[in-house]
Amino acid sequence: MRIDAPTASPAAAGGLDARLVVDRGAFRLDVALRARPGEVVALLGPNGAGKTTALRALAGLTELTEGHLRLDGAALTDRPPESRPVGVVFQDYLLFPHLSALDNVAFGPRCRGASKSEARAQAAVWLDRMGLADRAGAKPRRLSGGQAQRVALARALATHPRLLLLDEPLAALDARTRLDVRAQLRRHLAEFEAVAVLVTHDPLDAMVLADRLVVIEHGGIVQQGTPSEIARRPRTDYIAQLVGLNLYRGHAEGHTTVRLDAGPAITTTEDLVGPVFVAFPPSAVTLHRERPTGSSARNVWRCAVDGLETHGDQIRADLGGELRLAADLTTVAAAELDLHPGATVWATVKAAQTHAYPA
Repeated sequence: MRIDAPTASPAAAGGLDARLVVDRGAFRLDVALRARPGEVVALLGPNGAGKTTALRALAGLTELTEGHLRLDGAALTDRPPESRPVGVVFQDYLLFPHLSALDNVAFGPRCRGASKSEARAQAAVWLDRMGLADRAGAKPRRLSGGQAQRVALARALATHPRLLLLDEPLAALDARTRLDVRAQLRRHLAEFEAVAVLVTHDPLDAMVLADRLVVIEHGGIVQQGTPSEIARRPRTDYIAQLVGLNLYRGHAEGHTTVRLDAGPAITTTEDLVGPVFVAFPPSAVTLHRERPTGSSARNVWRCAVDGLETHGDQIRADLGGELRLAADLTTVAAAELDLHPGATVWATVKAAQTHAYPA
């Protein structure tokens, strides 16, 4: 299933208007992207979906097979990458190892015609904005991961790009540094007046940093919307796993009953008719070793424990049987239930904790 981008183009008022088609043997990328100035768009998708190919096409590093690429109304496809108003922050930052932080940032303005003194003055301003004024003379090997990321971002912004591309900008950071740098990056992106496109596999990075998510699978867009829209109404298994929901497709028969395409019926609170999705979080699932009696839950399924793993401060149980689902419970509850692979359990979910919506 592919979801087309909105038909309205922001090109007349400035912004990105692109259709990226790249053929690579058996793989074909065909993605339409549009974004307004000041908007941050995150491209999400599994490995091999085409995210990096799309980013390289936007940067001019991968040639389009067909389609178009316009920025602020001007076509970019016939311009070499170095002459485009595009800044790129690569996953590994690619700082010049023999240059100081200051001269790394000054490199862009120098390439755009600024004198050495002008470029270094501009670079000093950007390093100060990044909180790195005291690291201006440091070579990349003397910088921490977070500092190197901010130098790379300053280098990209110093050319005043109209399109900023970020390829997994936080992937090389440890968990503690990632938290701090994510907050700093969010502030800088909020101040950026042109279009920013972020490629990431991390849903938290996307949810925190982006105004709009575009999910790509098998070379095409399968869903797009605000983070809250995506989180509330996932439309593929990949997206459901990203946002931590159990997701099923079925046919609503009216009177709050949904007959699943592969599995039993689910009782919801929405009275719908026709093809629908049903979703609920693993935390909504309650497990019992015996079939519950007198329970207020309308949904009861006999399941088997396929696997157990630590998930944050809880235990996540992967269940098969009547219905495949994930359930979250405390370590104490898991011990009391004597859960182990192969154990038979009864899973219950209240109708009020499910969410049904048109497919």
